[in-house]
Amino acid sequence: MKRKEFIKLASTGAFGISSLGYLSCESQKEIFFKLSLAQWSLNKAIRGGEMSPYLFAEKSKDLGFTGLEYVNQLYDDVMKSEDKSSSIKNFILKNNQLASDNGMDNVLIMIDEEGDLAGEDKDQRLISIDNHKLWIDTAAEMNCSSVRLNLYGSKDIETWKALSIESLTKLGEHAKGTGLNVIVENHGRITSNIPELMNAINGVNMDNVGTLPDFGNFCMADEGYGSVFDGTCETVYDFYKGVEEMMPKAFAVSAKSNDFDENGDEKTIDYMKMLKIVKSFGYTGYIGVEYEGERLSEVEGIKATRDLLIKVGQSI
Repeated sequence: MKRKEFIKLASTGAFGISSLGYLSCESQKEIFFKLSLAQWSLNKAIRGGEMSPYLFAEKSKDLGFTGLEYVNQLYDDVMKSEDKSSSIKNFILKNNQLASDNGMDNVLIMIDEEGDLAGEDKDQRLISIDNHKLWIDTAAEMNCSSVRLNLYGSKDIETWKALSIESLTKLGEHAKGTGLNVIVENHGRITSNIPELMNAINGVNMDNVGTLPDFGNFCMADEGYGSVFDGTCETVYDFYKGVEEMMPKAFAVSAKSNDFDENGDEKTIDYMKMLKIVKSFGYTGYIGVEYEGERLSEVEGIKATRDLLIKVGQSI
């Protein structure tokens, strides 16, 4: 951890008794990754009108992060605009300035609600590909390293795989000229069936097409049909095996969290085990905090996840 990052974290209470009581400035130890914040961790405040999405950089800085992971669907001024191209230009200008003003790195954009890249309707799939290209160009102008997309569509695995490879290849080729990586998250349905997901990624066989392993998104049921955190998901892929299988192609990592015990450990996910897997692949990039729990507020959940990552990161 750089001195600048340590000072920022210390000022937020990430070290010492004011946080969870297990670290002090004197016990500082280098961690092997950098800390970014996934904007989805603040989705309730943003969607509820309590916080503008354009306060993301300032809020992230205040919480001790150095990297920003944007979520396109949280920007109504872009997603609901009749002139999306102009709205995106404004999105780029504003966020670039805000990131610069707050000394933050733009890490990636998470692309949602832009159509199914593995859908069987060819015309709709081509529209979806064009929609994603617009966000790839946006991320490039923001000096991001990656865009994260979803691979939804056909429920037939072989059809899904063929269409996924086709779409990813087109997007990977488009992104290649920008220096961006196109990455896929395990995000439910077939994408949380990790062997099938990796068959698609490996089938593309491009250096800039890879994965974003999420520590907790391993429910293989359709969205809305159960959670790995409350035991209601009937078909769950092994968390640790899944992350290990995704890491060889990983360009980013997402630290999902839901709730914590009295020691500050995540109740469902063994962060020690997860970070040892991540570190074993030589990963030194950003790990994004993505808190989705209900018991703690969004800010308190973000802090708890951040502090847990630091605690474990300093111990391995």
